[in-house]
Amino acid sequence: MGEHKPQVLFVCVHNAGRSQMAAALLDHYAGGRITVRSAGTLPADQINHVVVDAMAELGIDLHAAGATPKVLNSAEVSKSDVVITMGCGDACPLFPGVRYLDWQLDDPAGQSLDAVRSIRDEIDRRIQSLVDELLVPEAD
Repeated sequence: MGEHKPQVLFVCVHNAGRSQMAAALLDHYAGGRITVRSAGTLPADQINHVVVDAMAELGIDLHAAGATPKVLNSAEVSKSDVVITMGCGDACPLFPGVRYLDWQLDDPAGQSLDAVRSIRDEIDRRIQSLVDELLVPEAD
């Protein structure tokens, strides 16, 4: 039986804050064992600079990782095992067989670094649980 690599898509409105942090953290913890993508329903021109600073505190350089806001498309959703939405409402297309989670998180737009740290830390906690769930060790 072939080994399936889980695919996770994070979606928020601007793809400039929450979804970028979540994707970077999942990629960091999964170490290539999960395909990670993010997108926005109305992507911004660039990632929120306070989000970049907050992630840099954890040693994650969003710019070096090539993170940029991207527009959500149906193909990305349909090939995902898990789609995690963060405040995009009904704009995310629904496909049979895709698991959807909605994480209610404050939007970091216009927030202070302290507020963004709090959002980042909550995302980090949820990501660590998601990694534990998706990368269950297989029995011998």
